[in-house]
Amino acid sequence: MTVSEEQPTARHRFEMRWCTVLLVGATIGLAILLLVDRRPLSLLTMATVVIAALTMIGVGLRRHRPERPLPWYLLSASAVLFAVGTATREIDDHALHPIDDLFTLAGYFGIGVAATLWLRPRQVRADYDLLLDSALIGLGALLTSWTFLISPILQSHDTTTNTLVAATYPVLDALLLTLVAHSMATATRSETSLRLLHGGLIAVLIGDLGYSLDTVGNAPIGHEMLLAPLLVAYLIVGVAALHPTMATLGAPRRIHPHHSRQRASSIAVALIVASLVPVVGSSLDTLDRVVVSSLCALLLIGVLVRSERAIVRSARSERRAQYQADHDMLTGLLNRSALLRALNRNSEHWIEQPLCLLFIDLDGFKMVNDSYGHAVGDEMIANAASRIRRVIRREDVVARYGGDEFVVLAPLDRQEAAMLAERLLGAFVRPFELSAGEIPITASVGLACGSPRSSQDTIYDLIRDADSAMYHAKEYSLGYAFHDDLRHGTDARSSDTRHGTADSGRRIWRPSGRSHNASGKSASTAV
Repeated sequence: MTVSEEQPTARHRFEMRWCTVLLVGATIGLAILLLVDRRPLSLLTMATVVIAALTMIGVGLRRHRPERPLPWYLLSASAVLFAVGTATREIDDHALHPIDDLFTLAGYFGIGVAATLWLRPRQVRADYDLLLDSALIGLGALLTSWTFLISPILQSHDTTTNTLVAATYPVLDALLLTLVAHSMATATRSETSLRLLHGGLIAVLIGDLGYSLDTVGNAPIGHEMLLAPLLVAYLIVGVAALHPTMATLGAPRRIHPHHSRQRASSIAVALIVASLVPVVGSSLDTLDRVVVSSLCALLLIGVLVRSERAIVRSARSERRAQYQADHDMLTGLLNRSALLRALNRNSEHWIEQPLCLLFIDLDGFKMVNDSYGHAVGDEMIANAASRIRRVIRREDVVARYGGDEFVVLAPLDRQEAAMLAERLLGAFVRPFELSAGEIPITASVGLACGSPRSSQDTIYDLIRDADSAMYHAKEYSLGYAFHDDLRHGTDARSSDTRHGTADSGRRIWRPSGRSHNASGKSASTAV
C-alpha cells in the first residue's frame, strides 16, 4: 500500500470517528432533553444535533463526491433555517413573531426544492399514474388537516397574520407529504440513503403535526416533545449523508413502477378512508362544508380517473397477453395452439361449409439456416409469412405450425383449394431479398379437404392428412398434392399425363427452375 493510499484511509477513519462521537453525543443530548425540561438545555441540545448533522453531511459530500450535490446543500440550509426559527421561538416565546415563522417557512421551501431536484431526473414509465397516486395522498392529508387543524385555526380569535401563518403549516405539510409519497413510490431497496431521507422528512411532518395540534389546543404538548422529532430528523439526514448511496441522490434512474404503484395506491386508499371517517356526523359551518365538499369531490374524481386508467391498462395488458398467447412473435401469424382452437372459437363461420386445410413447407430451408445462420432464416420465415398472408383471403385462417411449416384453413371445395395452392406456390417464384442477398426457395403444399363441419372430421385429422400429402409432394417434386389421391392410390403425375391437361381437381403445378427435395438436395421440377 502506498503512502497516498494510507493517508486517505487514515483521514476517513478520523472523520468517521468524529462523526460517531457527534452522533453519540447528539443522541445522548436528545435523551436528556426528553427527561429534563430545561430551555437552555433544549437550545444546547439542538445546537449540538444541528452541528453534528451538518458535519456528517459535509463528510459525506467530501467522501462520496456526488455529481449533483445541490439537494444536500439545500437540506443543510433548511436544517439551519429550521434551527434558527425554532431557537427564535424558544427564546422569546413568539416575541419576534412572525420572524421565527419566516425562517421555518424558508426551511420548508428548501426541503421542497431539494425533493423536486432529486425527483425530477427519475425516469418512470406511466409516470402520470404515480403523480396521481401522490396527489390523492396529498388531498387526503389536506382534507384531514382542514377538519382537525386549518378550520379550528381559522376560527380562532388571533390576529389575521398569525392565523394565516399558522394555517399555512398544514397546507405545506400536505404538499411535503405528496413529495415524500412520490419519492417513496419511486425508491428502490438499494437506495438506502434516500430511504433514510424519507424517514427524516416523516419525522419533520410528525413534529409539525404536533406543533399544529398544540396551536389549536386539541392536544397540548410540551415544547421538548415538539422539538424531539425535528432533532431526530437532523440525525437521520446526517446518517443518510454518510451512506455511499447518497451519491445517487438526484441522478437519473429508470424505475419500474408496478410495485411502486401498488404501494402508493394502498396508502392513498388508507388516507382517503381515514380522512372521510372524521367528517361523518360532525357539525360543519358553511365554509367547512364548501371546502370539505370540494376536497371530497376532488378525491372522488381522482379515484375515478385512477380506476379508469387502471381498467384501461389492465384491458390493454390482457389483450397483449392474449395476443402473445395466440400468435407467433416472429411472423405475427396464429400459433399452433390457436390454430387447433380455430374451428371451435368461430364455429358459426365454419358450420355447414366445405373445409380444406393446406399444409405448406419450405423446401431446403435447413440449408438456408446452415449456410447463412438463424438470423437470415428468421428473415426468410417472416417474409414467407408475409407472402402467404397476401395470397389468402381475409376470412381464411393462417398459422405458423412450427419451424418452416405453415397451415392455411379455409372454407373451400377441392377446385378452389387447388387454385389457392397454385397461388401460394406462385408466391415463391420470386427470390427472397434478405440481408444476405437474394435467396431463391420454393415450397411444397399438402391439401386435405373434408365435408361440412357437421361431419366427424376434425382439424387434427386434416393436419395429419395434409402433412402426409405435403411429404408426398415434396418427395416427388409435385408442388402440391391432395391426400385423397394418396388414399385412393392414385399417382397425381400419371393422372396429369392421362388427362392430357391439368383438370380442376388434380392439377399438379410446379414453378419452373430448380428446387430442393426433402433431403435438401437439388431436384428437377415437374410442370
